[in-house]
Amino acid sequence: MNWYLVALKKYAVFAGRARRKEFWVFVLVNTLIAVALAMIDMYTGTFDEEVGLGLLSGLYALAMIVPSIAVTVRRLHDTDRSGWWYLLVFVPLIGGLVILVFMLLDGTPGTNRFGPNPKGESGPGVLAPT
Repeated sequence: MNWYLVALKKYAVFAGRARRKEFWVFVLVNTLIAVALAMIDMYTGTFDEEVGLGLLSGLYALAMIVPSIAVTVRRLHDTDRSGWWYLLVFVPLIGGLVILVFMLLDGTPGTNRFGPNPKGESGPGVLAPT
């Protein structure tokens, strides 16, 4: 849960790097909250099956657009890729799979062009700063 809050504190921060743990905990907690809110919407009668959202789940989804994109861009930065790679999600079928693979890859060890390693490790073959 702490990693979810870390990602939310960086609500619209697109600079820097996000480690895998930050990204995947954010995705997990975000999904659990969305499902819980959808269930509440179903019980209260505010869920629209045609849209697939209700009042609460729709407002939550709207509020989470920017932090979801931001944490994904920072995760791409950790793998030493530009945030513009995120646009692949608009390519049907293959785009989402490519982004999924990028999200599963380990970050580059040491400092890359987007900043220091968020794990705080230098990595193998990288000289530690003195």
